[in-house]
Amino acid sequence: MYSQHSIAGHRRSPRPTAEMTYGLACTMCGRDLRAPADKPAPDAVPVGHVEERQTFACRGVCARLASGSADGIAEEPVSLEERIAAFPKA
Repeated sequence: MYSQHSIAGHRRSPRPTAEMTYGLACTMCGRDLRAPADKPAPDAVPVGHVEERQTFACRGVCARLASGSADGIAEEPVSLEERIAAFPKA
């Protein structure tokens, strides 16, 4: 379905940002997973762990590249509100 070159290229992406390690951005494409006030939040699924926190990716291709499954790992996701509250304020 995906070429090995494509998968390897995505896995060699730059180091995760703070938003990625706190589950506020997709670990593969970098999309912001927080919802603007006028739109629903993107459909994100847990795909792994960094520093004892769940990491998230967009459901589908990003999740498949990150975890091997389009639906992520079989874990109950931490809510977006909890992830935002845990993110350090600047």
